[in-house]
Amino acid sequence: MRIGIVCYPTFGGSGVLATELGKALADKGHVIHFITYQQPVRLSEFHANIFYHEVRVPTYPLFDYPPYETALSSTMVDVIVNNNIDLLHVHYAIPHASAAYMAKMILAKQGRRIPVITTLHGTDITLVGRDKTFAPVVTFSINESDAITAVSNNLRDETYKHFRIDKQIEVIQNFVDVKRFNKKPIDAFRRVIAPNGEKILLHASNFRKLKRVEDVVRIFAEVVKKVPAKLLFVGDGPERPVAESLCRELNNCDDTRFLGRQEQIEEILAISDLFLLTSDYESFGLAALEAMAAGVPVISTNAGGLPEINVQGKTGYLGNVGDVETMSRYATELLLDEEKLKQFKQNAAEHARHYDIDRIVPMYEALYNRFL
Repeated sequence: MRIGIVCYPTFGGSGVLATELGKALADKGHVIHFITYQQPVRLSEFHANIFYHEVRVPTYPLFDYPPYETALSSTMVDVIVNNNIDLLHVHYAIPHASAAYMAKMILAKQGRRIPVITTLHGTDITLVGRDKTFAPVVTFSINESDAITAVSNNLRDETYKHFRIDKQIEVIQNFVDVKRFNKKPIDAFRRVIAPNGEKILLHASNFRKLKRVEDVVRIFAEVVKKVPAKLLFVGDGPERPVAESLCRELNNCDDTRFLGRQEQIEEILAISDLFLLTSDYESFGLAALEAMAAGVPVISTNAGGLPEINVQGKTGYLGNVGDVETMSRYATELLLDEEKLKQFKQNAAEHARHYDIDRIVPMYEALYNRFL
């Protein structure tokens, strides 16, 4: 198959999943054409079956805001026509689903049919899409897709709750390449971070407000009172200065490191003992799944789709949003009990295998084949 994939190229879950899906499909012999405004961050190696097409948005004094959606639709049409694309798979509804609909209509006028699959990822539905400014277009473009998928049962239910969707939404959950995250820890790397054998806690995100990174800092401040530990932050975003300021306020700067954006997070997960995810909402929680694949238990909120992957008392623990006290207690108790921590690490790795890329990608292939 020749498949066009439209996504955001950043470190967010939708872009990561779309890129990893494209790479996996290319490994199976399909030809993949990525269409986005810059090269996806996870698309760092050459592959004979992968092509990247940049969306260029012309700027004119007439426009206060460059017309990205129009440029995206035109690029889709160009890529589809000139590369004989069989199917378009767009990730994240805004603005990709509506741009795909426009491209589909343009091609229909030329006598060409192009199926469009839309995958919903989270805030495109639960936050941005529900804004009255976007809701009518989001609803229309989703309904006009040939097929709709969601990455969790929770996201499917939220979509039906807040939008008038008259088509079936199929759940194809996020996936992880278990082989990639099955890494042995590099002892020298761990000694640099924790020279005295301290436990290592990790948080990775795009540091948006809904990630509640201040709660991560506060949880660590309680844990470190009883457990010698270090805290690593991976990623960057608008709330990073807030987290840094709170670290200074709580006098934990010496035990906290901000590593910025890291493409090879599996090396960092390999030396970590516990992953913290304190979000207001996660449609699925791909970062948590990647941690589990590396054998790292998760302390998370019970928001959105997180209870679907983080099993209470087995792969980690869940607490209510903002309940720093409960999550701190869970983290402390687990880190102090070496046998339980070892068991949870094994449980996390075993549970992650249910979401292995080799099990999930064939579901997308079967979906594509229904329209070809």
